[in-house]
Amino acid sequence: MSDEHHPARPNGRSVYLETFGCQMNVLDSELVRGQLAALGYGFTDDPTSAAVVLYNTCSVREQAENKVLSRIGRIGVWKKRGHKVILGVLGCLAEREGSAMLRKYPQIDLMCGPGELDNLPMLIDNAMKTEAVEVADRVALQGNKTRRWATLAAAEDNLELLDLSRSFDPDRASAGGRSAYVRITRGCNKFCTYCVVPYTRGAEVHRPPDHIVNECKRLADLGVIEITLLGQTVNHYAYTHGPAVTVNGAEAAQVGPGLSAFASRGAKPQAARRVTTFADLLKRIHDEVTAVKRLRFVTSYPRDFGDDILAVMAECRRICRYLHVPAQSGSNRILKLMNRGYSREHYVEFIDRARAALPDVSIAGDIIVGFPTETDADFEMTKDLLRRVRFKNNFIFKYSPRPGTAANARLGDDVPPLVKRRRNRDLLALGALISAEVHAEYVGRVVDVFVQKVSEKTTKRSAPGGGRVQLGWETPPIQMSGRTGGDLITVFDVPASHSCDDLVGRIVPVRITGSGPLILIGEPVVDQAQGAAYPAAMVDS
Repeated sequence: MSDEHHPARPNGRSVYLETFGCQMNVLDSELVRGQLAALGYGFTDDPTSAAVVLYNTCSVREQAENKVLSRIGRIGVWKKRGHKVILGVLGCLAEREGSAMLRKYPQIDLMCGPGELDNLPMLIDNAMKTEAVEVADRVALQGNKTRRWATLAAAEDNLELLDLSRSFDPDRASAGGRSAYVRITRGCNKFCTYCVVPYTRGAEVHRPPDHIVNECKRLADLGVIEITLLGQTVNHYAYTHGPAVTVNGAEAAQVGPGLSAFASRGAKPQAARRVTTFADLLKRIHDEVTAVKRLRFVTSYPRDFGDDILAVMAECRRICRYLHVPAQSGSNRILKLMNRGYSREHYVEFIDRARAALPDVSIAGDIIVGFPTETDADFEMTKDLLRRVRFKNNFIFKYSPRPGTAANARLGDDVPPLVKRRRNRDLLALGALISAEVHAEYVGRVVDVFVQKVSEKTTKRSAPGGGRVQLGWETPPIQMSGRTGGDLITVFDVPASHSCDDLVGRIVPVRITGSGPLILIGEPVVDQAQGAAYPAAMVDS
């Protein structure tokens, strides 16, 4: 982003939209993009040529916030130099900071929380019409509502209509437009003490299963073959049919049931009524949307993950054998302070059940190091958990206090930064060692790889005797990158003469010849009948 002087607002209705943070934000940005495109806005990848600059923010981690604030500061410099641009801050940072952010950063023209994105076109229109807009007409946030009010209003159809009116753009989607996200729940009811999500995204709301299935069908009609279902806690999805309907009798989104509904493992919540559980939803999508060859979901919560879900995963081969299940810590004392709602023993018991039902399952998770009061003994318990579970990988983060969370208010931040860095470094090293061992087990096997892109490293590897020489490739090959059904990153070479576009978004059989801590290295399976160095017919199963 340049700091050059820009004297006037660009012509037209061009929008620059940048996304920070999680997969939820990626989907939110896609919905915003479709909503604005339907109203005649165009999009640019160059913020200096945009009439509207939107930052869709994340407030879960300090680093993501700092990136956004840096961008906001730069826009402020532009405006002081005469550049006319509308600046909007969307998402969790806007919700957490509230309208006070407008006073702190006067260059911001509008703010819109994740629960109010249907109001974004109105906010932009207000900002375009006049610069003297009242704060109430520049802000759409839930922050001025009590949690109880927000829960009672959570099932209103405005956001559901935004999902239903989604405009999927294959040209901007990943893997050549063949991969997509579908939201099944919004918000969260867990209130982990380190997390702002329940405050920024509101109460947990579950979408009607028919809406979800129909959205998957529409995406499949557009060529999507991989769908990832999104929710803060996907395995707590439970839709009770009957009580939540719109004025025309259609089913509406509804507030999710409490944790007591999942007291019996595998039992249907509120069994006296007709309920679609997460296991039921998975089975419906698998059976009714057969064009989808890979069905994934994130994020799972280790408590109350029913045997019914594992049974459906075992029965339905197109559901990926992959579970992203954050552990956060291996210490029961720290887990209790985090208000995670489970113990180390509960977590390990779930992992053992999952591996018994799905022997080929891959497990990934999240770990926070340096949580308030964490001792060396607590940290050693976390290291021991990594050795016990043998994750394919973990996303490891140093604890940073988030304003508005219980941990920030009650516990402080008493683990010294140097100790956090040391523990973070030690856990990354241990995780890499375990991950390398897990990946090495795949060498010699043939796996199906969903090809996502041309790898950043496309130069010819120097290892002698590789598949390139055996296949007679005279020019340096192109390296492709994709993922297995277990979410293992895999790279393989194809001839430079081959069109990469033919492979992106396809599922290709790859023989694994090498591995590293976070990667598999292979070669496409030779189709001897066709005499090709890569499959003549890609597999879709």
